[in-house]
Amino acid sequence: MAKGEGAESGSAAGLLPTSILQATERPAQVKKEPKKKKQQLSVCSKLCYALGGAPYQVTGCALGFFLQIYLLDVAQVGPFSASIILFVGRAWDAITDPLVGFCISKSSWTCLGRLMPWIIFSTPLAVISYFLIWFVPDFPHGQTYWYLLFYCLFETMVTCFHVPYSALTMFISTEQTERDSATAYRMTVEVLGTVLGTAIQGQIVGQADTPCFQDLNGSTVASQSANHTHGTTSHRETQKAYLLAAGVIVCIYVICAVILTLGVREQREPYEAQQAEPIAYFQGLRLVMSHGPYVKLITGFLFTSLAFMLVEGNFVLFCTYTLGFRNEFQNLLLAIMLSATFTIPIWQWFLTRFGKKTAVYIGISSAVPFLVLVALMESNLIITYVVAVAAGISVAAAFLLPWSMLPDVIDDFHLKQPHFHGTEPIFFSFYVFFTKFASGVSLGISTLSLDFAGYQTRGCSQPERVKFTLNMLVTMAPIVPILLGLLLFKLYPIDEERRRQNKKALQALRDEASSSGCSETDSTELASIL
Repeated sequence: MAKGEGAESGSAAGLLPTSILQATERPAQVKKEPKKKKQQLSVCSKLCYALGGAPYQVTGCALGFFLQIYLLDVAQVGPFSASIILFVGRAWDAITDPLVGFCISKSSWTCLGRLMPWIIFSTPLAVISYFLIWFVPDFPHGQTYWYLLFYCLFETMVTCFHVPYSALTMFISTEQTERDSATAYRMTVEVLGTVLGTAIQGQIVGQADTPCFQDLNGSTVASQSANHTHGTTSHRETQKAYLLAAGVIVCIYVICAVILTLGVREQREPYEAQQAEPIAYFQGLRLVMSHGPYVKLITGFLFTSLAFMLVEGNFVLFCTYTLGFRNEFQNLLLAIMLSATFTIPIWQWFLTRFGKKTAVYIGISSAVPFLVLVALMESNLIITYVVAVAAGISVAAAFLLPWSMLPDVIDDFHLKQPHFHGTEPIFFSFYVFFTKFASGVSLGISTLSLDFAGYQTRGCSQPERVKFTLNMLVTMAPIVPILLGLLLFKLYPIDEERRRQNKKALQALRDEASSSGCSETDSTELASIL
């Protein structure tokens, strides 16, 4: 049976050789030291921290679900040019993550912390560039460069926001349970952010969507005259709807950034404060990328992210053209995200009760039967809503679980490398890098596949090959990366027993570093003994 924390602290002190204790200090005296009170985060602090995750998800959801169809049908960019914009934008976004992580690792602590200044100063440029993404310029021949420029600029600025925000998880508390709880708050708010992004973008744009011509039998006319929107006026109304949605989302971005800045305070680890200089970036990168649990986690996360990104990027087109639910896609998206929001607390309870690895297997694999069902069933609105609600359960697991596992990997690394600090931005930046890399690959492959299948820009109907391609991209194609990701999660070595051991060892290290009688050498030797 595991010992209580008080006994653990005493036994840790008893393991110390007398050579690293001061002459006037004895192990018995260390045992009598009053136990430090656990650091508790208030609900208000957790909520302020969680709200900081909303801007990334609100904007990311709007871009992920709607940018492809916006470029093709509203901006009227060709499928090949759209694929270039989407792939290059996401690839650049992925590259900026390690670059920003490098810059953050070189940043000095200020009165606001080391991470918070990045969040504050990136916000104005982020909201301006995001708004301009949804603006259709008057020069049609330069549209590709316009969208590529502002898409890349926005992704750079949102990276300067999200990488330090993600790393902030390790600096809001030294307690593992408090960080897990704050992560659950964050994931709930982030899923709510996707709901907001879906609702705002989907409902505003959906109301402005132009209907197709119908023949006498109510079916879609395939001729060219009936396969395009009614006129320039309707097209301008659609453009204004996208700008209105962008304006609302920009306001949410600014409000959440202000609440995060005012409501959260960065904290330093006690043993980190004793170090004079942080680890060199490339030395830290080499150590991080050679840490086995981290490599297994990010590769598993890469494949599962690729699967869900394939669904996200093509879902609106799939509902519009394959299922024929042109006026229902925004409500289907909302059903998925609401379901995900309500099941986040359930998954948080499940992972604390049965463990994170078990939750990963059950949560992410539960998407497979629903994907198969969508691929095989006929177009039926009621069944589609049922599948959408059920799919939200897997979306919640995919949101919460990988992010809740990353702090465990960082704790495991700190125990193995106790004399190195400042590696948190490296962990989080490359974690986000692989997510965005998966997104770029999925969007690039999807749009090129549609181009080869003969996608018709602004068409009210599409050729059968396009419908079949969309069906494969949303249903069968994601199953393979899901299975590969689950296999890699199986090899992930940090189970619940190892988590408990790491927690006790880290707490002993923190207590020893905080005590006035121990030096930097003491802390390092204590960690190696443990």
